[in-house]
Parts: sequence; structure tokens; C-alpha cells
Amino acid sequence: MIVAALRKKLAYEARKWATTAGVSLPDNLAVNAPPAHVKADLSLPWPLAAAKAAKKNPIELAKSLAEHLSNVAEVESAAAAPPGFVNIVLRNSSLCANLKAITLAPKTYGEDEGGPKTKVLIEFVSANPTGPLHMASGRGATLGDSLIRIMKRLGREAKAEYYVNDGGDRAVLLGESIMARFKGTPVPEKGYQGEYLVELAAAAPAEKSGWDAKRWGQYAMDTLLASHRDDMKAFDVSFDRWYLESELFSSGAVPATLEFLKGRGMVFEKDGAVWLGTMNAEGSTDDKDRVLVKNTGKPTYFLPDIAYHKDKYDRGFDRVIDIFGADHHGYVPRMKAAIAALGKPADSYHAIVHQLIHLFRGQEAVKMSKRAGTFIPLRELIDEAGKDACRFFFALRTPDSHLNFDLELAKKQSSENPVFYVQYVHARIVSIFRKAAEAGLHPAGAELPMPNARWLTSPEERVLLDKLAWFPEVLLDCERLLSPHPLANYLMELAGLFHPFYEKCPVVSAEDPEQGRARLLLIAGVRDAIREGLGLLGVSAPEQM
Repeated sequence: MIVAALRKKLAYEARKWATTAGVSLPDNLAVNAPPAHVKADLSLPWPLAAAKAAKKNPIELAKSLAEHLSNVAEVESAAAAPPGFVNIVLRNSSLCANLKAITLAPKTYGEDEGGPKTKVLIEFVSANPTGPLHMASGRGATLGDSLIRIMKRLGREAKAEYYVNDGGDRAVLLGESIMARFKGTPVPEKGYQGEYLVELAAAAPAEKSGWDAKRWGQYAMDTLLASHRDDMKAFDVSFDRWYLESELFSSGAVPATLEFLKGRGMVFEKDGAVWLGTMNAEGSTDDKDRVLVKNTGKPTYFLPDIAYHKDKYDRGFDRVIDIFGADHHGYVPRMKAAIAALGKPADSYHAIVHQLIHLFRGQEAVKMSKRAGTFIPLRELIDEAGKDACRFFFALRTPDSHLNFDLELAKKQSSENPVFYVQYVHARIVSIFRKAAEAGLHPAGAELPMPNARWLTSPEERVLLDKLAWFPEVLLDCERLLSPHPLANYLMELAGLFHPFYEKCPVVSAEDPEQGRARLLLIAGVRDAIREGLGLLGVSAPEQM
């Protein structure tokens, strides 16, 4: 993992240089990929930061730092560049050693060695069990599950959780809605619509004719929650826990949380209700105080939500992440205020709000599902487009960007389809290995030797070596940005770099067998990086297409 290890080595050397130069460097020293027109492997913006604080010339500092870093063993050359960068070219032998390391241990490639062992809890999807999971739930599931996989690869202790809102009045309202469908009467004004209720009513046990609204609601919730579990399994998403809201009430956590907030002086009474005083709480960004208990004595939805988050921290998690749908923008300041009221550090809580998905068939917008009424069920999307296409398409964009999902494109077996484009490279490399075995160049399953760096010097080979070295940094970017989109785009770029290599650099028919075996190791690294990267996105890496 040359870039990851070298980043730490360069930072150590830079701090030694800073002491000598009489400047200070920030705590976080990022390593950037240089622009395409710059012939370098790494670009360090560190002299800029040092110059600003010390009021010194950034170019002069960059020249001084470049001279110091030229002595690092893995560095071929280091040069200053305006307005104050140090551009570094790595030795080909170092990149080849990194390549060999990938193929020896692909399952751990990208681990943040020596990094923090943070305990992270990510709650995502958490759809109310009052209807089928919809298309937007798939985007949240992709986001949460991919982040869990990536954080685990980095070495964090990451857990996934699905919060089931089975408390409050939802069950009764759902029961009244499905009972109306069963009896053929109008659905309550604020009830749940959709043909799925008709199907649920028809599938109920024989004794259903004597059920009241509460019993109907429990049946419907249990059945719908079971469908949520099935959909997540079909989407290759697993949760460490399905946490029921009713557990909070039965354990006494809700009133206990209210007493805890009272003890911290965060609660007051007004108009017969109990309020959380969030406006003046340290670290709060909420614009008004919030009701916790109504004047009827019933808690609002907000109080059990606070109790649930208190429970997360009580279980020892250092970092708590919530993934919300687009309709929860207004909930974020409220939740941040709750974290502040609980006395937890503001930077320990993160809320991600993913935007809407618009479904198309080519140029034609798909308005709604006939079965569900007003939304597209996730299962319909999986059944038509496939799990791999759904997850890869969802992962390509940042969570805060709107997404147009083209069903026709997702089903295409061509390079126009992003997921096919990446998977095809993996399958093609597997095919090359089969041909190499048939030609006697390399026995199937045998370990490839460390290549002599002189065999991998063409521009097409060099750019692949360099791209493979960036894989660990891409995973760190995903964690920093709380989004898998850097990884999905990295895989697209890596696949794109393979094609010119394939056209210009023969493998099985190379002029020298040693060169052929060196190129086999190079494409083995590409194969492994693609397979591991796709796996972290929950996407398969087929060996034949």
C-alpha cells in the first residue's frame, strides 16, 4: 500500500523539515493526486499551508521541502510547482512492490494500518413498516451498507442498524386502513393507500373477520417488516440489529431519557406540555424548542428518537451516523439539537440526507407503480434492473445530488452501462489468465513472481501501477466524505485505463515470456482491485459475461 504508507512517511519527513525551516504544518496532511497534465504521482499542498501561517514565500518553501523529500527511498524525484506544491514521481520498483502486495493479500488491501479503531454505528433505511420499501430506500441501503463495508476494510468497528418505527399510532392507523380495504369501505382520510393493502388483506389468516384495527395493524406490520427483511437480503444488505421502537418503551428507556434530560436542565413545561429547550443549548443549531410530551401526556415521536440515540451512545459507539431520505431535511437540526442536549460532542454525530431518484425508461419518465400507488417499490427495481446495476448506479453519485436512473441503460449489456463496463474488465482479465494457462505461460492458480521493474515501463503500464496504488486513499476519501461515490468512480477510471493497456501491451503473446508474466501480475492487480472494490459496493465480479 505504497501511497498510504508513503503518506505517513512523507508527513514524518515533512515535520522534520518544518522544524528546521521554522514553520508549522497542520495536523492533517493530505496527499493529492496531481492534475492530468502534471507528470507526477503525488502532489503535496503542504508548503502553501506552512507559508500562509509563517508569512513566507510558498514557492521557496516548496523548493526547500522538495529537496528534503528527494532523499526518501521510494521517491524518484520531487519538484516544486506554483503556487506552492511539491510534485513527486515514485520509483517504478516501489510501484511494482505495491502491485505484488495487492496480489498477495487482496482481501486486506486498503486497510488503514495504524489508523483509529473507531466504533461506528450507521443507522439506515429504517422505513416505517407501513408499506413496501421504495426505490429511495435502495439508495439509502446502498449508501449505508457500502460505508459499513468500506469502514470495516479500513479497520473501524462498524455496525449497521435498522430502526423499526413500530410504536405510536402507526399500527392502529395501518390497521384501520387495511381493515377498510378488507371490508370495501373508504380508507381513513390520513390512512395508507396502495394496492398492496388489498393483497395483504386477502392473504390474512381465516380468522381475520373477527379482528379489530389493532390486530389488523399488527398483522400488516409483521408482514411488511418481513418483506423489508427479504428485500434487504435480495439487495445484499445485512444489519447487525433490527432495533424495534417498542423495545425502547418496554425497557423504560423513554421515560428514563426524559428524566436524564430534566437532570441536565434541558427540559421545561409550557401549556401543559413538556418541551426540550434546544434553542439556547450549547452546540444546538435548531431554530425553536421542541415538544417531547404533549399536553395529553403522550410522548411525541421525538422523545423515543432521543432515547434511541442515547442508547446508541450508551452502547459505547464513538461515532453515530444517521442516513435519512430527502423528506427528512428538517429533521437534521432537531436531531443535532438532541445530541447537544444529551451532552455529546457535536462532531460525534453525522446526518446524511440523500436526494430523490427519478426513474426513466430512456427519455420517458416512469411516474409511479400501479401496485404501490405513489412510489416504485425497491423489489420491482431489483427484479427488472438487477441488484448489481441498482447498487452501482446509486453509488456513482454523491448523496446530496439528484439521481436519474435509466432502466434501459441499467439493463444494457454494453460499455454504455457503467456497471457492465467495470465488470467486463474483470471478466476479460480472468479470460486472459485462462489463455495464459493454455499457452503454458503461467499455470492456473500458481503465484506470479515479483516482476523486474524494467518490464513495466510503458505509459499504459505505468498509469495502471499508479492507479492501483491509490486504492487505499480512495477508501479514506469515502470515509471522509461519507459516500461510496469516490470508489465507484475510481473503478470506472481503472477500467478505462485497462483498455488502452489491453490494446497496446500484449500479455499472452508478449515478445518475452518474462514480460508476459510481469504483465500478468499487473492485470492480476487490476482484477483484484476491481473485485475488491465491487465487493465493497455490494456488486458482484463475474468471471464470464
